[in-house]
Amino acid sequence: MTKRTYPYMPGSVPAAKQALLRELGIDSVEVLLKDIPDDLRFPGKMKLPPPLLEEYELKRHVQAVLAGNANCQEYISFLGAGCYQHYVPAVCDEVNSRAEFLTAYCGETYSDHGKMQAIFEYCSLMAELLDLDVVSYTLYDGGQAAASALRMATRITGGTRVLVPATMHPEVLSQLQDYCRPVAQVVPVQTDADSGRLNLEDLQAKLTPGTAAVFVENPTYLGAIETDVREIATLVHSQQALFVVSADPSSLGLLESPANYGADIVVGDIQPLGMHMQYGGGCGGFIATRDEPEFINQYPTYLYGITTTQREGEYGWARALNYRTSHEGREKANEYFGTESGLWAITAAVYLSLMGPQGLRELGETIVYRSNYARQVFSALPGVEARFTGPIFKEFVLNFDACGRSVASINKALLEYGIFGGKDLSQDFPHLGQSALFCVTEVITQADIQRLACALQEILAGERGNGND
Repeated sequence: MTKRTYPYMPGSVPAAKQALLRELGIDSVEVLLKDIPDDLRFPGKMKLPPPLLEEYELKRHVQAVLAGNANCQEYISFLGAGCYQHYVPAVCDEVNSRAEFLTAYCGETYSDHGKMQAIFEYCSLMAELLDLDVVSYTLYDGGQAAASALRMATRITGGTRVLVPATMHPEVLSQLQDYCRPVAQVVPVQTDADSGRLNLEDLQAKLTPGTAAVFVENPTYLGAIETDVREIATLVHSQQALFVVSADPSSLGLLESPANYGADIVVGDIQPLGMHMQYGGGCGGFIATRDEPEFINQYPTYLYGITTTQREGEYGWARALNYRTSHEGREKANEYFGTESGLWAITAAVYLSLMGPQGLRELGETIVYRSNYARQVFSALPGVEARFTGPIFKEFVLNFDACGRSVASINKALLEYGIFGGKDLSQDFPHLGQSALFCVTEVITQADIQRLACALQEILAGERGNGND
C-alpha cells in the first residue's frame, strides 16, 4: 500500500483502481474524461490542504471543523419558519435506524418485508389525524405537496389560476411558481395588515371563473391562525374552485382538521412528527383528500392499500391505482414523483402511535400557551412590538422599528448570549420593516423565554452588542 491510499474513499486503492480500469479495457481515467470539452475542465491544480492519509486523522479534522458550528444543542433556538425543533422521543430514532427500514427509498415487497405495512400504518394514522380517507405516500417536502396539490386542482377543475396568500412561506411560493408555471398562474391575495390573516375582500375580488384553487396556510407562515376559514371555503366553492389548505400536523391535536371546515385537499410536512432538524433532509410532504375518484385518480405519488388473502385472517399490503404514477405510466403519468422520504413516514407513524390523541392535544396546548406567553413577554419590552393581533400557533412576528436596530444586528448580538433569534423577515417582506419571526415549541421553557427577554433588554438598552450589522 502506498502513502497516497485513502481507505475511506472507494476505489482509491491503486490495486482496486487498476482492476477497475482493466475491467473497462482502458489504461487511464483520462480516457473516461475525454468527452468533456476542454473549456469545461479545470486545467490547473486545486489549492487543497495536504491530504489526510489516515481515516482517524480525517475524523478528527472533520470533528474539529464541525465544532466551529453553533448548534441547537448548545444554543437556545427561536428559529422556525418551516423547520421546527420539537422533542423527538428516543424510540423514533431507534425504529428508523433499524436495518430493515434504514433507507429513504420506497422499496418493494420482495426486498423490504414489512415496509408496506409500516407505510400503510402511517397513512392510517395520518388519515385519522386529518379526518380524511386517503393519504399519499410521502413526497419530498411540504412545498412539493402543496405544488402537486395545486396541479391536481388544475386537472380536476380545468382552471388556470391559483390564488395564494401574499405573505405565504417564500420558499414554498417559489416551488409553487415553478411547478405551476406550465399550467396555471399563481396570483397573490393580500393579507390583513392588523391580523396577518387573508383579506377576504381581496380574495373575493380575485376569485373569478377559471380559478382552479385557493391555497392557504393554517397556521399561516407568520404564525396567525386563519379564523375565517369557513367563509373562505364558501367563497371558493361558489366559483367551483377547490380549497387547498396546508396544515402543521403538530397543531391538529388542538385545531380542527381543515377537512372539517371545507378543505378539499389538505397538505403539509411531517417534519414536526418525530424528525430532528436537518440541513436538507428530515422533511416529507403529505397530500390527503376524501375517497372520491376525481381526487384519488389525480394523486401524483404512491397510494398504499390493504386486502384480504386466500387464507382467512391474513392480509396483504400493496400499492393501489399504480397507473397514475411515473413508476408505471412514465410520460403519461400525472407527474414525475420521487420517493426519497419514506423513512420519515415510518418515523411519523412511530411518533403518532406514541402520542395518541391525548398526547397531541397536550402538545398543541403546550405550544399555544408558551408561544402566547413569549409574545406577551417580548412585546412588553421597550422598542418591541407584536406585529399582528389575534390568535397564533407556535410562531409570531415582533417588530423592532421603534428601537432603531436592525434584526440582523440584534440576532448577531444574541449569539453572544447563546441564543438564535427570530427569522429575519426584512428581505422577504420589506413592508413589515425590521421584523422577525419567532418560534416557540414545547422544548422552549419559561426560563428560556425569560433568558431571551433579558438578553433583548440589555441589547436594546445598548449595554451589549451595540454594533451594526
